[in-house]
Amino acid sequence: MTLSLAWDFELTHVQHSKRHRLRGLATGLGAGTVFGENALLLLLQELSMKSRIGTPLSPAATKVMLLGAGELGKEVIIALQRLGVETIAVDRYANAPGHQVAHRSHVIPMADAKQLRELVERERPYIIVPEIEAIATDALVEIERDRLAEVIPTARAAQLTMNREGIRRLAAETLKLPTSPYQFADSLPDLMGAIGNGIGYPCVVKPVMSSSGKGQSLVKSADDLIKAWHYAQSGARVKQNRVIVEGFIDFEYEITLLTVRALGASGTVETFFCEPIGHVQVNGDYVESWQPQPMRAAAAAKARAIAAQVTGDLGGRGIFGVELFVKGDEVWFSEVSPRPHDTGMVTMCSQVQSEFELHARAILGLPVDTSLRAPGASAVIYGGMDAKGIAFENVAKALEVPQSDLRLFGKPESHPKRRMGVALANGPDINEARLRAKLVASRVKPVKA
Repeated sequence: MTLSLAWDFELTHVQHSKRHRLRGLATGLGAGTVFGENALLLLLQELSMKSRIGTPLSPAATKVMLLGAGELGKEVIIALQRLGVETIAVDRYANAPGHQVAHRSHVIPMADAKQLRELVERERPYIIVPEIEAIATDALVEIERDRLAEVIPTARAAQLTMNREGIRRLAAETLKLPTSPYQFADSLPDLMGAIGNGIGYPCVVKPVMSSSGKGQSLVKSADDLIKAWHYAQSGARVKQNRVIVEGFIDFEYEITLLTVRALGASGTVETFFCEPIGHVQVNGDYVESWQPQPMRAAAAAKARAIAAQVTGDLGGRGIFGVELFVKGDEVWFSEVSPRPHDTGMVTMCSQVQSEFELHARAILGLPVDTSLRAPGASAVIYGGMDAKGIAFENVAKALEVPQSDLRLFGKPESHPKRRMGVALANGPDINEARLRAKLVASRVKPVKA
């Protein structure tokens, strides 16, 4: 598409001052250049975003690129497509779940800045949505700076949250939020020293960059330390030695507070909260979740305040999964992900708009509704074996459970503890919903095809 300085932007809903801004931008950047054209296109879409979505696969398409096309990215793509968005799914392996539903798909190592930049320049999306941590975030910063695309929620947020060090230092040292005591270590002797000089036992050791609890260990004594160190190295998203060691908090329960930054009725970005989600983790990996998690009023208020503060600093639009520890009226910040959260899959049955629909709407500048529809629960369906192209038996029997549903992700390769699907269920209360969801999951049987 070639843009000219003589363009006369006749958008009936754009005020005279905004037309002047466009002409000034065109003059400053130079029409006919890649950066100049993209900047103008981005600004045009920014001005008309609230009332205009183009037709997919046409010159007017609203194009969104997902960096990460697993089960969470797949649901975001489906939500975007229902709103008429053209979607591009990118992942490091072929036939990822999101690849199977997107308009176009690509396989690249997303931590390779050069390949990532080249793909963005070729596809020319308006919006880029990071869905995993292992991305060349320096490239995202440059892409945002050059106005090639808008990064959700912001390139800075993606960079800060890609590893636990960036977000922990922001939360604890800059924002002064309550967290567990922590130190970072680059070697096994460093780790031993950190534990001996204040962290103590029990403690939790995690890679600074990992997802879904990979590489995370509860260390009860020095006997567990070497194993925990090596497990952290094996579970890291990228090859580096650095880990975070956290003092153990004797909490009653942990929650995910889905926090949405979206345009409100005023036309400015406001913060909206979903009902808290309770969850069970095993070795740091989500196993089941439910909504709403009962909380004392004081704890709920503190949780919302912490979530608002950290997401407000990160900025942008979209959904954030804020993880918190709770004991009585006390609340501690744990982590935040600037994207849908695995424990939030329960919202596909519990909320009026799921976390994926909320993310899609927030991205596009549309109104959001975080209200609860009914108590609900989710339970993970594991692969149970090392095999490619597995099948699932007893699906009909599983769905005989009242008010139940499930999602089979379509991952091309299974492993014993790889998440291959999720069971969903509603009930009159969360206890019944949890029983139903676990029953559904137990009835689905992965088998070799």
